[in-house]
Amino acid sequence: MIGLRKNLFVISISLFWIALIAGSFFWNYTSARIEQERIAFQTAKSFFDLIVITREWNARHGGVYVPVTPQTRPNPYLETHLRDIQVNDQLTLTQINPAFMTRQISEIAEKQGISFHLTSLDPIRPQNKPTSMEKKALKAFEKGVDQTGKFIEENGKTAFFYMAPLKTKTACLKCHAEQGYQKGDIRGGIRVTRPFRFSIPLTALLMGHIGLGLAGLIGIFIAGRRLSSAYDTIRRQATFDVLTGVPNRRSFSERILAEFNRSLRDREPLSLILCDIDHFKAYNDYYGHEQGDQCLAKIAQQIRNTLKRPTDFCARYGGEEFVVLLPATAAAGATRLAEEVRTNIENLEIPHEAAPVSGVVTVSLGVATFQGDGSCSRDELFKKADTSLYQAKDQGRNRVVSLSK
Repeated sequence: MIGLRKNLFVISISLFWIALIAGSFFWNYTSARIEQERIAFQTAKSFFDLIVITREWNARHGGVYVPVTPQTRPNPYLETHLRDIQVNDQLTLTQINPAFMTRQISEIAEKQGISFHLTSLDPIRPQNKPTSMEKKALKAFEKGVDQTGKFIEENGKTAFFYMAPLKTKTACLKCHAEQGYQKGDIRGGIRVTRPFRFSIPLTALLMGHIGLGLAGLIGIFIAGRRLSSAYDTIRRQATFDVLTGVPNRRSFSERILAEFNRSLRDREPLSLILCDIDHFKAYNDYYGHEQGDQCLAKIAQQIRNTLKRPTDFCARYGGEEFVVLLPATAAAGATRLAEEVRTNIENLEIPHEAAPVSGVVTVSLGVATFQGDGSCSRDELFKKADTSLYQAKDQGRNRVVSLSK
C-alpha cells in the first residue's frame, strides 16, 4: 500500500509536470500567434495611413494633373470643366483626384502582392461596390468602430484583411460638400489585403518543450527513486534492528497483533519462542562489545536461516533476547523447531571461554502455544513463553522448555 502511494505520488507529479509543459507550449504558441497578428495589423494600418496621407496631399492641391497616356485615361466619373487641359498637339493633361489616384496606387501595389480597394455603401463608380466583408465593415464604421482586421483565406493562401473608414476632411469638401458631406462624416473606407505567412518556429518550439518535459520527467523519476530509497531506509531503520539485520521489537509488536487476530479468526494455533543467549554478559566482558555485536549478528542470522516457511517470523526483542513467531504451528512443531534452533547455534561453535560449562555460545529457549480458542490474550501468551524461558535457564540452560495453552 505504501509503495503504491509512492508510485501514485510520482505519477501525480509527472502528470502535473506534463500539464505544465503542455500549458507552457500552448501559451507560447498562442502568444506568438497574437504577436504575429499584431504585426500584421500594424503593417496593414501603416499602408492605410500612407494612402490617406497621399490622398490628403492630393485633395489639398485640388487634384493634380498628369499626362494622358494609354495607361492613364481621363476619369469619366470626375465632373469638372477643368478635367482635361490641352497643352499642345503632343500633350494633354488630365486631372487625377484622390479616388483615381488611390486606384492607380492599388494597381502598382498589387504587383507587390498588396491589394487596396476604395469602397462605400453608395459608390459612384460600380467597381467600388463593396464585397460582403467590406459591407459588414462599413456598417460597423457607421456604428462607431474605428478599424477592423483579421486573417482570411484567399486563393488557398493566408492573408490579412484590414479596413478603416475614410472621414471627410476640410480639403475634401471642395468636391464632396455638394454631396451633402460635412467635416468628419464617413464617406466610405479603404480595404488593405496583404499576404501573410506565419513565421512561428513551431518545430523548434515543440522540440524545446519536449526536451524540457523529458528532462523534467527524468529529474522527477530520479528524485522519486531517491525519495523512495530514503523512505525505505527510514522504514527499515524503524522496523529492523541495525546490528543484526532482523526485525526489531516494534515490528514484532505489530506482527503478533496481526497473527494473534488471524489465529482467533481461523481458530488455528499460534506458537511463540523466546530465545536468550546464555551467559552473554560474561561473553561481552571477556571478548569486548565489538565481538559481542558480531556474536549477536551470527546468532540472529542462524535463527532466521532455521525458519522454514515465509510466514515464520523472528525479531530481536532486546539485548541478547530474540523472539520467533510461528503461525499455524502446534506446540510439538514449535518445540521441534526450537530444538533445531538450539542445535544449530551450538554447532556454530562460537568460542565462549567465560561460559561455566560448554565453552561455546549456547541459547535457552522457551515455547508457548495459543490454540486459537480465546483461552488467553497476547500478553498471557508472551508471559507463558517467558516463563518457559526462565524454566530452561533454571534447568541448566542450553535447552528448550515448552508450555502449551
